[in-house]
Amino acid sequence: MDIFSLVTDSTRWSLSTCIVVFVISAVVIAIVGYRLTVLADRLADRTGLGEALTGAFLLGAMTSLPEISATITAARQGHAQLAVSNALGGVAAQTVFLVMADLTYRRANLEHAAASIANVMQGTLAIVLIAFPVLAAMMPNFQQFTIHPMTPLMFGVYTYGLYLVFQVQANPMWRPHQTSETREDQIDNLRDQHIPLWRLWTQFIPTAIIVGFGGWFITKSGIALSQNTGLSETVVGALFTSVATSFPELVTTLVAVRQGALTLAIGGILGGNAFDSLLVAVSDVAYHSGSIYHAITPDQIFLMGLTIIMTSILLMGLIRREQHGIANIGFESFTILLLYIGGALYLVLK
Repeated sequence: MDIFSLVTDSTRWSLSTCIVVFVISAVVIAIVGYRLTVLADRLADRTGLGEALTGAFLLGAMTSLPEISATITAARQGHAQLAVSNALGGVAAQTVFLVMADLTYRRANLEHAAASIANVMQGTLAIVLIAFPVLAAMMPNFQQFTIHPMTPLMFGVYTYGLYLVFQVQANPMWRPHQTSETREDQIDNLRDQHIPLWRLWTQFIPTAIIVGFGGWFITKSGIALSQNTGLSETVVGALFTSVATSFPELVTTLVAVRQGALTLAIGGILGGNAFDSLLVAVSDVAYHSGSIYHAITPDQIFLMGLTIIMTSILLMGLIRREQHGIANIGFESFTILLLYIGGALYLVLK
């Protein structure tokens, strides 16, 4: 019982213990995240969903398991700022991951090569969901069973948004101009035909669960890190736990680009961003001390504004589709990187 208590009660961890747990959990998430991408790409072909939808609903949601675990754990333990900062910090970090993936793709800018109306819709949905908590924070602190009315509204908007993504994927009213560098999503009907579909699912689900447990340990170590170092929950959530729990997105994005699944790479990030934006509403359900929107500080509002701007610039890049930029990244990617670095410095030095 003492051993179990020591493992689950991070307030008893020393600084060295929380650092070791943090690093080991991050490494596990990164390694298992690679396998998750390979399986998701196979399922995209076998199920016929395609890379954009698989990235949005399957890969985006499954790679967000660490963030789900981390956010809910922090909210249930009363750490509202850590919970919200982790969710929003994950959105910002994952957007920067696309810049890193852009650097690894030498043929053209990633936004140009992987243009997809479904991905544009997912990015727009993420912006809408991030804006709702800003409105909720400015509204009266009204609750029903400790849940703010904005929370069920966000769930409804997210569900309708997914329906719209399906609609534009099936019947697009806008198509990107095809160039020599545009990589279309082509389903390989011959790959893995000898492997039963149920076997792919039985490999995918346990892999996703392992990633989720990694996120739980990341949160525990993040809480201990904040208590042992004196860093604010906003800094720990936005710059440490969010980046570590987002490692699956980094790994899966780089692997997808390496495999030529460019639409899957961007779809996984934007789909994950929309899902992570909804985690603020999830944290309100898990937070039992009232409305989580009224427990946050201006630092979380700053994060919301930053992520909205970063996502908007990414969407501009997907629409503008600059073919070649400076140092193999476009102007939009360079701007996103500068915004993230500037935002991180502001939160640390303020």
